[in-house]
Amino acid sequence: MTHTPASPEPPDTPGAADTRTPDTPAAAPADSLILHTTDNGVSWLTLNRPKAMNALTHDQREHLIGRLADASADPDVRAVVITATGKGFCAGADLRGAPAARPGERVAGDVARLIRSGAQRFIGAVLDCEKPVIAAVNGTAAGLGAHLAFACDLVLAAESARFIEVFVRRGLVPDGGGAYLLPRLIGPQRAKELMFFGDALPASDAERLGLVNRVVPDDALEKTAREWAERLAAGPTRAITLTKQLVNASLDAGRSTAFAAEATAQELNMTTADAQEGVASFVARRSPVYRGR
Repeated sequence: MTHTPASPEPPDTPGAADTRTPDTPAAAPADSLILHTTDNGVSWLTLNRPKAMNALTHDQREHLIGRLADASADPDVRAVVITATGKGFCAGADLRGAPAARPGERVAGDVARLIRSGAQRFIGAVLDCEKPVIAAVNGTAAGLGAHLAFACDLVLAAESARFIEVFVRRGLVPDGGGAYLLPRLIGPQRAKELMFFGDALPASDAERLGLVNRVVPDDALEKTAREWAERLAAGPTRAITLTKQLVNASLDAGRSTAFAAEATAQELNMTTADAQEGVASFVARRSPVYRGR
């Protein structure tokens, strides 16, 4: 792996100075900092704090969790894209937006509880979303921002994007599922290299390692993400959902458990209208028309 020397941290990451800008939580509600549109069956979730490199506050994180739950429950939403405005995808967690403990109030267990209910719950919402989720990484993805991208089902990256396991730079242990996700994606040695050094990983190297599906020119990122998402949205949604669940669960299961889950998933899938359409279209030698039902 080619190391990129540690570079200055993004401007609005945990531990940075508290410099309020017009797009900080004090000036705007979460729904203006997370843009949301639905088009052709695709739910687009766009982080919109460009001056803060799209660092996530508590309220933004909760808003995203809610939007992902809505996507799961809405049969008209058949794919999700997470992207961002500006030069950064997500600089990680912005701890300045979280309620601060009063002096002397923090006790043993508070930090672990905060991580479980916050960053881990957030990453779990992406992994557990019942629709396929694409990350369209337009710039720097650091810390929790990198883990947000890696938790998505497919990752597209602009040529200028980079990924940083920034925790070690601050003397911290990776959280937000990093030590769970990375070894499963690239193996333990590569994961340790990224986490021990905290170097910036260019998009091209991330693609070579298998963290990114495809790198595209910056000006082609949105177009490619739209093409991929609309292709997924036109597919057999329940079959894709069950496939996602099978693949994710297989990483923690033995062969007998994985085989049993596969058989059960196919049994469930064969009751869907899309599965019946798929078989009927094959017999009739025509292209299938899936409705996500």
